[in-house]
Amino acid sequence: MKYEIKVSRTGLDLFSKISDQRIQKTIAKQIDKLSYDPEKQGKALKSELSGYRSTRAAGQRYRIIYQMDSIQKLVYILAVGIRKEGDKKDIYNLTKKLIKLRLLDT
Repeated sequence: MKYEIKVSRTGLDLFSKISDQRIQKTIAKQIDKLSYDPEKQGKALKSELSGYRSTRAAGQRYRIIYQMDSIQKLVYILAVGIRKEGDKKDIYNLTKKLIKLRLLDT
């Protein structure tokens, strides 16, 4: 069964800040693919991001962080950005910070 995709304001803002149109298209295609079997495409995150999932996009550099509700058949895109391990602009670090500050609209 197909899942409905919803994108948070934060996710939309982060997506719109990606200047390369080709990368945006690739990420959009990956988001669309999440409507089919989102639990098989992404991996469950741990520790501070427990309850969220992540999938790779656009040449493996970008990540899409999402939650899924299998009862309501809903995938909720929370954040999109570059994976830069150890960098304060890393999408996982940014998401953790937004959660702590309660700025991530879940």
